[in-house]
Amino acid sequence: MRIACPHCGERGSEEFSFLGAAGLARPAPDAPADAWHEYVYQRDNPAGSYSELWHHLSGCRRWLVVTRDTRTHAIASVVDA
Repeated sequence: MRIACPHCGERGSEEFSFLGAAGLARPAPDAPADAWHEYVYQRDNPAGSYSELWHHLSGCRRWLVVTRDTRTHAIASVVDA
């Protein structure tokens, strides 16, 4: 998979580190254990467009939000996080 970094140009995915879903809301520190369990362990597995956080480790070292189709890996957009 090739990711078009807005700062470095198109690069192979091996230059990046994948973190997970973009936009997850972290629970408050005093939230109940169920909320923390949901945040840490439960993730959606959608078929279709999905926004993810990627870190460009071997390039500009910036965090990026990559929106891609999980069925085809086609990337729709790449923007700074």
